[in-house]
Amino acid sequence: MKSVILVTGASTGIGHLTARALAAAGHTVYASMRDIAGRNAPRVRELRDWGYAQGHDLRAVELDVLSQASADQAVQHIVGEQGRLDVVVHNAGHLVLGPTEAFTPDEMVAVFDTNLFGTQRVNKAALPFMRAQQAGLLLWVSSTTARGGFPPFLGPYAAAKAAMDSLAITLSYEVARFGIETSIVVPGAFTKGTAHFPNAGKPADAATVAAYSRYDGLMDQVGARLGALMPEHADPQAVADEIARIVGLPHGERPFRSVIDFLDDGAGAVTEVAERVREDFARRIGIADLLRPTVVAA
Repeated sequence: MKSVILVTGASTGIGHLTARALAAAGHTVYASMRDIAGRNAPRVRELRDWGYAQGHDLRAVELDVLSQASADQAVQHIVGEQGRLDVVVHNAGHLVLGPTEAFTPDEMVAVFDTNLFGTQRVNKAALPFMRAQQAGLLLWVSSTTARGGFPPFLGPYAAAKAAMDSLAITLSYEVARFGIETSIVVPGAFTKGTAHFPNAGKPADAATVAAYSRYDGLMDQVGARLGALMPEHADPQAVADEIARIVGLPHGERPFRSVIDFLDDGAGAVTEVAERVREDFARRIGIADLLRPTVVAA
């Protein structure tokens, strides 16, 4: 079934690939990003030209996840054009690297603002329409850092992703009786195919960073080891393809969580146990019906 889909953070990386994969699957896709008339105008032209050449319905929409007004306007624009919004792909995020001590609380808040609070702004804009429709899908792009093994110097990012993952679980229960489904896609690390690491932010406190000089070269060492462990076929396109597969499944049959991890950092094993415990506890306290979306009669 053709869906109307909003993908956040679609200018580069997994979001960009996901927007293309969903459009290629026949959906109407709104690839959102900031400053579509300015610095991201070339990205917009690239997406539109590709969509036109391939005969796919791929559109750009202005959306800054740091602004509630921007999120509201983007969703209202989509619903105004299409009359509905079926899927929100929460992909927008930003990686930061550095000694955790070196980040100020304000710098850490900024990381949470993009990776966590941005999803809440988009939900505040989208959920009223989805609740009125009595149907929809919230698809969250999480990270294996929330449950698997990961190296040091990712502190604020890993904490923000873990918080987002937790929020997705809680919200899944709270929207299930409105017929709104939840899927959490969990990518592992990728050493190529995204600008995640090259574009990573760093703390401004250079003096504290310098105090950690005994760790100099550690992340290069980790990166080299990750690259050696990564199989040749590992590509972030696999994440986009999995998102498109999940969206294409019938309502009520989508997996709650799907791990795409070519390194096997342990997130898959932890997820297997965690999901069993989560579902068992839900049954014990009498909310088993919230584990799946309610099918609302038309």
